[in-house]
Amino acid sequence: MTVNSADHHFSGNVAIVTGAGSGIGRATAIAFAQAGAHVLGVGRREAPLRETASAHPEIDVLAIDICDDGAPAAVVRRAVKRWGRLDYLINNAGATAVMPLAETEKQVIVDLFALNVVAPSLLAHEALPHLRETSGTIVNVSSTYGHRPMAGGAHYSATKAAIEQMTRSWALELAGEGVRVNSVAPGPTRTDVMVHAGLTPEAANDMYAYERDRIPTHHIASADEMAHWILRLAEPAGRHATGQVITVDGGLELI
Repeated sequence: MTVNSADHHFSGNVAIVTGAGSGIGRATAIAFAQAGAHVLGVGRREAPLRETASAHPEIDVLAIDICDDGAPAAVVRRAVKRWGRLDYLINNAGATAVMPLAETEKQVIVDLFALNVVAPSLLAHEALPHLRETSGTIVNVSSTYGHRPMAGGAHYSATKAAIEQMTRSWALELAGEGVRVNSVAPGPTRTDVMVHAGLTPEAANDMYAYERDRIPTHHIASADEMAHWILRLAEPAGRHATGQVITVDGGLELI
């Protein structure tokens, strides 16, 4: 992602980006670094994180499962120890699951909520004392399916609906303390998330083709496009926006 020189008012700030090993998380980590921030990219897999770090010298990485006990505290501690402050928490890490009701499995539900809801909640809890000091910002990554139905994906949609409601509730709770909370809700975006959800590359391509035909703009977004909006919600010029869910889906939610 390319940012212009005006974006360098992130200089000296510190951002934590989860799910930074690929897709939207990688693009967001790079975008923050290009805009002048120090970035801690967090994910479970060391090798993809190293690829992210190689894109910019201001990206440090931490391979950790944010669902593990103590992991949220370890993540925040690493960033603050390295740079002395924390300005932005980008809760991007998440998983999806194609699981019709007739095929519902308890452990899939538990794992979805652990990663998509519990982990970002605990990360925000650990980050909050530092965000209070810097009048910082939380950006949660939701989905257009957080507020529109998804046949065969009810539990994934439920986790994203929870993220959106947490965004609004935290924003109201923290507004008086100078901490902003917003959310970007991507529509179909070309990443490897579908493959990780169990689809073959061919099936994922078929799904993208299907979604492209339904999207009013007939465009599948790139990860860089989503990183752009995350950066926009985080930047100081947007300090009067809080509690907002910005849907970036080419108009899909309108149909």
